Amino acid sequence: MNGDRATLESLSRQYKDSVPEDLREAKSFEWYLDAVYEDPRIARNAHQRVADMFDHYGTDYDEDAGVVEYRMAAEDPLHDGENTFYGREVHESIHEFVNKVKSGARGLGPEKRIKLLLGPVGSGKSHFDWMVRRYFEDYTATDAGRMYTFRWTDLCDVIRDQDPEDDVVTSPMNQDPLVLLPQEQRDGVIERLNEALDAPYTIRNDQTLDPASEFYLDQLLAHYDDDLEAVLNNHVEIVRLVASENKRQCVETFEPKDKKNQDETELTGDVNYSKLAVYGESDPRAFDYSGAFCNANRGLFSGEELLKLQREFLYDFLHASQEQTIKPKNNPRIDIDQVIVGRTNMPEYREKKGDEKMEAFNDRTKRIDFPYVLEYDEEAEIYRKMLRNADVPDMHIEPHALEMAGLFGVLTRVTEPDDSVSLVQKAKAYNGEIDDGDDVDVRKLRESGEERADIAEGMNGVSARFIGDEIAEAIMDSTHRDRSYLSPLSVFSHFEANLENHGSIPEENLDRYYRYLELVREEYKERAIEDVRHALAYDLDEIQRQGEKYMDHVMAYIDDDTVEDELTGREQDPDETFLRSVEEKLDIPEDRKDDFRQEVSNWVSRRARDGTSFDPQDNDRLRRALERKLWEDKKHNINFSALVSANELDDDERSAWIDALIEQGYSPEGAKEVLEFAGAEVAKSELEG
Repeated sequence: MNGDRATLESLSRQYKDSVPEDLREAKSFEWYLDAVYEDPRIARNAHQRVADMFDHYGTDYDEDAGVVEYRMAAEDPLHDGENTFYGREVHESIHEFVNKVKSGARGLGPEKRIKLLLGPVGSGKSHFDWMVRRYFEDYTATDAGRMYTFRWTDLCDVIRDQDPEDDVVTSPMNQDPLVLLPQEQRDGVIERLNEALDAPYTIRNDQTLDPASEFYLDQLLAHYDDDLEAVLNNHVEIVRLVASENKRQCVETFEPKDKKNQDETELTGDVNYSKLAVYGESDPRAFDYSGAFCNANRGLFSGEELLKLQREFLYDFLHASQEQTIKPKNNPRIDIDQVIVGRTNMPEYREKKGDEKMEAFNDRTKRIDFPYVLEYDEEAEIYRKMLRNADVPDMHIEPHALEMAGLFGVLTRVTEPDDSVSLVQKAKAYNGEIDDGDDVDVRKLRESGEERADIAEGMNGVSARFIGDEIAEAIMDSTHRDRSYLSPLSVFSHFEANLENHGSIPEENLDRYYRYLELVREEYKERAIEDVRHALAYDLDEIQRQGEKYMDHVMAYIDDDTVEDELTGREQDPDETFLRSVEEKLDIPEDRKDDFRQEVSNWVSRRARDGTSFDPQDNDRLRRALERKLWEDKKHNINFSALVSANELDDDERSAWIDALIEQGYSPEGAKEVLEFAGAEVAKSELEG
């Protein structure tokens, strides 16, 4: 390495270090037997290997949600976090997918089913499928995920009509070398493997050789008088098998073509016309193992937009999933071993769901709902990821811009609640914004949402893709205007202007979505005013003093005691007017005041036992209440109309307010905008009041 410059030598060394040491090394069958006796996991089937892959990259248990989060999805260690997934619902779906694969690994049935990812457009199901394939490729290149196949060698020495070009033939289906053993001998080996195996599953393999390999084995056994050892020693080499979608090796994707041009040979393979003249039509060597199911063997088959296929074309999936075989036209059946994953959007699923002729196919699928994110803070992380992966280094994203964009998306996705909470309150509850005193049961909200939804909550609405596109447009618009910041107001404007122009949004939903956008504007207005309130009226010493006064009066109230008056020094009853002036800032009703006071009292007592002094900054609800009271006390001395115009304010005073907003994460220009926006809104409400 020369400084920071990579030389050809260093690049070559880095590459060599990245590939398995035995990638190019041919081994004997005897070596393979020793290897699997030492590490039985080498002989895993596809479901078992994929199941172990998810655990290999690490897991975390979310105790609150009761969901295992797989780090390959939650952190994306292979790509430095570029493809992380966010949202409780999405990780629940991934957890469900992995559980089905793990059930299949144990032979409980899902190994004979298609794992069908169902979700709306832009929900991330395709991206998750893509990530599984990328990680499978990487996993098979590691020692923990290694697998092997075999190749036939020196065939022309024995088989007279063998084409010299086919003197060395790699297993067309990339089969496990154990398949070379007759079933009785193979069962004995597998029994020993399972005795040494430390895993929640057992090794199984009752596959037959692919037709071409079976032909070669028969010919060679006849030549060596059924001496299997001679055949395997003289004509079989064991080679490392690393999955690669680009090479169509153990990973394959299948995309539906024009219905008129669909051909089952795309899935199951076809005659190799270049070999017909050499071997003849009925010879198994004249078959081309290039079908998607053939290429996916030992790994992953991914079917894109699966339900767009013709019904007749889907019948091939019945054998592939249930029987774990394929039957090419005019050829013997071929055993397959793969995890079959399908993806489909909502319209195709609804169309096929009620089709009685699709009953057999539906019965062979395991549906995994892949909904939109329903927590707007998590949704905002999707947009942050988008911006991290893009070239926008000079654009400052103002507070609330991405969260409010996410809130709009979530409002379009959740079902309307009953009258106990508003739609925005429901979205906040899903986001974890529930105060201890709030009478909101999130579990019941979710259960009710699922009952009210068509298929499941989060399966309809505006996609993160649409919102991300509008954020991108708003950024470019800001750039053209020489603005170095992106504000929520700019994002709202782009939403409003482009909702009607987006083809994925049904026209009958537009009025409702515009109404939701107004709800988001109102929520942002409250947050903007809160930020400006914090900047204009924030006084740490005063909040501490008011907090201590509040706690003195609360403790006296609870203990039915008196408190000393600050001015006269005389003992007096707790000041109920003062206590309520604080509590009303959190909308705590009269009949809930005792609960809140006891809650705060318990919090102070716990801190005292731990030796921690009282600080209202450490209690979010109390801090907000005191800030709002301080605001109410001071706002009559603030000229809100003057905030809209820089010319009417003292420069030093305005600079101090802008500095306070900058400390909250605003850019200088964004601080000016929110100051003017909030000032105008408060001035308007003051006039209306």
